[in-house]
Amino acid sequence: MSNDKPQGVYASYFASIVGEENAVCLWEKIELGQQKRIQQAIASGNPPSCIVYPRSQQQLAAVIATAHSNNWRVLPCGNSSKLNWGGLVKGIDVVVSTERLNQLIEHAVGDLTVTVEAGMKFSDLQALLAKSRQFLALDPAAPESATIGGIVATGDTGSLRQRYGSVRDQLLGITFVRADGQVAKAGGRVVKNVAGYDLMKLFSGSYGTLGFISQLTFRVYPLAEASGTVVLTGTAEAVSQAADILRGSALTPVQADLLSTKLVSSLGLGEGLGLIARFQSISESVKEQSNRVLEVGQKLGLDGAIYVDGDEASLWQRLQERIHYAATESVITCKIGVLPTAAVEILTQVELGLIHIGSGLGLLQLESKNQVLKVRDRTQAHRGFLTILEAPVAVKEQIDVWGYTGNALSLMRRIKEQFDSKNILSPGRFVGGI
Repeated sequence: MSNDKPQGVYASYFASIVGEENAVCLWEKIELGQQKRIQQAIASGNPPSCIVYPRSQQQLAAVIATAHSNNWRVLPCGNSSKLNWGGLVKGIDVVVSTERLNQLIEHAVGDLTVTVEAGMKFSDLQALLAKSRQFLALDPAAPESATIGGIVATGDTGSLRQRYGSVRDQLLGITFVRADGQVAKAGGRVVKNVAGYDLMKLFSGSYGTLGFISQLTFRVYPLAEASGTVVLTGTAEAVSQAADILRGSALTPVQADLLSTKLVSSLGLGEGLGLIARFQSISESVKEQSNRVLEVGQKLGLDGAIYVDGDEASLWQRLQERIHYAATESVITCKIGVLPTAAVEILTQVELGLIHIGSGLGLLQLESKNQVLKVRDRTQAHRGFLTILEAPVAVKEQIDVWGYTGNALSLMRRIKEQFDSKNILSPGRFVGGI
């Protein structure tokens, strides 16, 4: 491991760059909750020497250039809400946080675009956009604390993917600091921008292994006049039929998910599997579409209910919390991707799970390493995947977190080599130990 120097050596290098007080924090002075989040992200061994908080893109570039010239390994983070997702990083010397790079750069209200620094919190950005009756169409984990850069780095879209697509579909431009400290850009600040190689897609879901995201430009959308959510519950066969009908219909839900039986019961929604569909549009359209889903459910013998206003907002918030926050520290949270038609079969085999009816992507909470392997085999039989997001460090050290079976590993390694030849950024966090 490389950080056998006294912690003060690292700190003094970085303090000369970021200057002000509290911008470099030695490991033993880091708040205990933050220490724990960092330790959940790293393989067993020495902790990093310190955490550095640059306040500008120039400072960030200088910090990374210093790390590069000294061959120090860096763990990039925002507010640490997803730092424990993905593989365990190895031999980290320093953590660098974008938490203080949190400014709004430009909000072009008429063009429906916004440019922000990577450390801005998702909740703060939504509050800013709401003043112009606009929003960023993402539904990430930990929306109150997650940063925009962290959401992009982990490709964390959520249920709104049903209507608006993934993170990479909404990105228009990106600025990042390369592993050698040089600043680079891709895309732009307008919706119709097709110039150059599409680095945005490469950085979305790269888990901080290719570069340090510093600024991002997104397309945004107008807030809808009305919103309503339909919940259907009942037998697996009937819920599966309802999902097939919804997928094949002209209805346009912005969110539509299948819920496992325990998730349904824990939210007080009834018994059996669940289907939850949200519509946002003009009020007449929301009512009409909600009623049509309700009618589909009635014909299939499903129980149904419509949620609006405060009840609806509460329902989605409770759903988000229940699926993302584990009841115990031993729970293993996984991201799943299967053919949408296989979603119900998978959900009948797990206690707590949610799968989007359009994309077949979702989240499961599993109890043990053996259950992970069993469900992974089942998903791969359906041409799908199962990736571990959060798990105890001991579990991540015993099992392949990514479970990747594709043929692109050599290509990914070549890309990593091009972007980070010294392997100093998040080493070991990505697929195949990249």
